[in-house]
Amino acid sequence: MDASISEYFQHLGKVGAATQASDAAGKEIDLQDGIARAVTLALATKTRGTRVMFIGNGGSAGIASHMATDWLKNGGFSATCFNDGATLTCLANDLGYDQVFSAQLERHARAGDLLFAISSSGNSASILNAVTVARRVGVDVITLSGFKPENPLRKTGDLNFWLPDGHYGFVEIGHLAICHAVLDMSMGWRRAGDLPVAAMMPS
Repeated sequence: MDASISEYFQHLGKVGAATQASDAAGKEIDLQDGIARAVTLALATKTRGTRVMFIGNGGSAGIASHMATDWLKNGGFSATCFNDGATLTCLANDLGYDQVFSAQLERHARAGDLLFAISSSGNSASILNAVTVARRVGVDVITLSGFKPENPLRKTGDLNFWLPDGHYGFVEIGHLAICHAVLDMSMGWRRAGDLPVAAMMPS
């Protein structure tokens, strides 16, 4: 084994810190500002009583399920993902896999909702089609992608977070960390050890 675990974690930290944020016009913004804007979108969703939604494939689907649970239980948000196996296989079989999320958003999404669209490559047709539907109905969109900087998903959100790495592990962990950061800061986190007591209850 050529690399040590400490080197692995050092690289993970560098990738996370090098995350690039951009706005709907494609203009790069400071990462801290990007997270702050995401927190603002999240809190506005909660105030309105609208919903936070997460979509992703494969490992990103795992992130979507994880985040929907944490945002619901820990954050008190109306939060969901669209990963039910029967629904996915039905829509994939009848409409094509590229429609599995867009078809659900057509029925469920409402203006004022917030969508986290997660794709490591930023090239997944199922995610891109879902974002198109979300934007059409007035949903705020935050995208999370990695790999190539010119990936199409990175150009579609109100806020876009891109991780400059070509390895699934680093990109997926980075996406999970960003989603956690937005939730934790929405709940009042400011520094290490400063989470509200309710947030530290066993899950």
